[in-house]
Amino acid sequence: MSTPHELLESLPQRTQALRQELAKAIVGQQRVIEDVLLGLYCGQHLLLTGVPGLAKTLLIRSLAQTLDLTFKRIQFTPDLMPADITGTEIIQDNPATGRRELKFMPGPIFTNLLLADEINRTPPKTQAAMLHTMQEREVTAGRETMPLPSPFHVFATQNPIEMEATYQLPEAATDRFMLSVPIHYPSPQEEATMVRRTTGTDIPLLSTILNGPDLLAVQQLVRAMPVSDEVIQFAVNLVRATRPDSPSASPLIQRFVRCGAGPRASQFLILGAKGRAAMAGKPCADLDDVRSVALLVLPHRVLTNFKARAEGRDTSSLLQDLLPSIKS
Repeated sequence: MSTPHELLESLPQRTQALRQELAKAIVGQQRVIEDVLLGLYCGQHLLLTGVPGLAKTLLIRSLAQTLDLTFKRIQFTPDLMPADITGTEIIQDNPATGRRELKFMPGPIFTNLLLADEINRTPPKTQAAMLHTMQEREVTAGRETMPLPSPFHVFATQNPIEMEATYQLPEAATDRFMLSVPIHYPSPQEEATMVRRTTGTDIPLLSTILNGPDLLAVQQLVRAMPVSDEVIQFAVNLVRATRPDSPSASPLIQRFVRCGAGPRASQFLILGAKGRAAMAGKPCADLDDVRSVALLVLPHRVLTNFKARAEGRDTSSLLQDLLPSIKS
């Protein structure tokens, strides 16, 4: 078993090995892979946003192979019920006693890495069941409460181009995802390579780089990383500056933002900064680490108003204007 110091020293090399292994299956998307690994190292759930066909499912399935973890996928639909996710109790005969008894049949939630595909396409009741398991990392059926496997991570996707028959996630629900990771179209060269790979007969074989206990150790290492009061104050100042009623809010925020980020954003900024530092092998998190995760932690927590939509201002552009003005 590696000591924390040895694990920190070896983490950049292991992370690079993970990137190289995933590149056998995923063409391009290096920044997306980096952000997904960051969410895993921090022990949190992620929200992936992108049009269909950008290898979101392939990425998480491949990640499970390189980490020797179980993987399942749920396709969310308007008729999906909570029991379809968590599992249900069935009546069956007990051969030993000859009696009928209830037995719990686990649902697909009982896995290490879960892809919740198009989570905004299922009704609020089912969304709530999904979000409850994410928060508590357990399932309650009847009188019994069962813990989910460890590690347990949810990667929820949203399709941004189809709004028919969708149920938008409430703001309080999206706040439970640490990072919101946008996935963009590949470059022309990457798209050509992707087409060449996926229309042939070769199937990439991925090797295991880390396993479940290794990942749990990394997550403990990330939380144990030191961070100065200056860095914490910078994260708090940044989050408070996104709130239009705050004295530190800029005129742009006051004009275009309806609701700013809550305290959970400050927590995730620091946790994400620690994760970035650990991935780079640094001994502690600094201001640059906080800045590097700000556009992943904050956009889905800052809500713009009608004026912003009318003038074509989105959350990311407002945050990019805000970041340089924040002092520690």
